[in-house]
Amino acid sequence: QVQLEESGGGLVQAGGSTRLSCAASRSVFMITLGWYRQAPGKQRESVATIDSGGAANYAASVQGRFTISRDDGKNTVDLQMNSLKPEDTAVYYCHARYTYGPTASTFNGYYAGMDYWGKGTLVTVSS
Repeated sequence: QVQLEESGGGLVQAGGSTRLSCAASRSVFMITLGWYRQAPGKQRESVATIDSGGAANYAASVQGRFTISRDDGKNTVDLQMNSLKPEDTAVYYCHARYTYGPTASTFNGYYAGMDYWGKGTLVTVSS
């Protein structure tokens, strides 16, 4: 069973920085990792993703302010959040997905095509 556990977050002033970290219970080799967020009354949205080769993609709203990174040796993915704005307030979720195999195949305990989520960590940005 793959488990993801986030840490970090909390209350931050606008313009400040914070760092989120997520630890996976299984190897993240060949796994696409990402961070999503859900603000009150809104749908969950992608913030940043990073593939197994280290290529990163960002939502337009965080481009240039957030940086996603991964450490396959530690099975972690981090999100450095700078120049925070009140609209960044949300519950942030760690995500993992194995995208390379046929559906229902497994790799290091991950089912291909299945979404794995952490429980989320709250980031509140005060103005």
